[in-house]
Amino acid sequence: MEALKVAETNGAELVRRARAGDGAAWEEIVQNYSRRIFNLAYRFTSSIEAAEDLTQEVFIRIYRTLEQYDAKQGDLSNWLMRLARNLIIDDYRHRQRNPQNTMADDVDDHSYHLRAVGTSAHKEMERRELAAQVQEGIDKLPADLRTCVILRDIEEMTYQEIVDVLKIPEGTVKSRINRGRIELAKILRRMRVVAI
Repeated sequence: MEALKVAETNGAELVRRARAGDGAAWEEIVQNYSRRIFNLAYRFTSSIEAAEDLTQEVFIRIYRTLEQYDAKQGDLSNWLMRLARNLIIDDYRHRQRNPQNTMADDVDDHSYHLRAVGTSAHKEMERRELAAQVQEGIDKLPADLRTCVILRDIEEMTYQEIVDVLKIPEGTVKSRINRGRIELAKILRRMRVVAI
């Protein structure tokens, strides 16, 4: 409980300093959350370049709305990630309605996403390949199932948070997550990624 209060105080202090023009405070916010936001964006775009662009857009929006942050309503992490999720999902929906280039970047060229601490180069290469294959499987899911699976299983959002973000009934959320998991398992089996 004490750690939570410290995190809230630190988050509120960082935001206060950033609003006052302290570049170091803003840099600390970006540094602390850019990886999580990038990873979420990548899950929805399947493109390194698009995820980087989207991450940058999210931070621009966050910077413009810093005055809306209220520490009494939750910690900085929750506020930032809620804002990021909403923006990324809006972008995803927009791209679903207006498809352009759906080709995904090659994840193998960007090893910094799956740094393996204390493992061999061979082990790290296997992890990168597995991550790329799983992402390829996620990409093959229908859009409605894909969104729910990403939010629940990768972002670890609660059912209620997904209901709030997607504005659909909880039963629909649970059904899509279940169907998405089953479909993803079938896809990965067909791709011979995992033996389930």
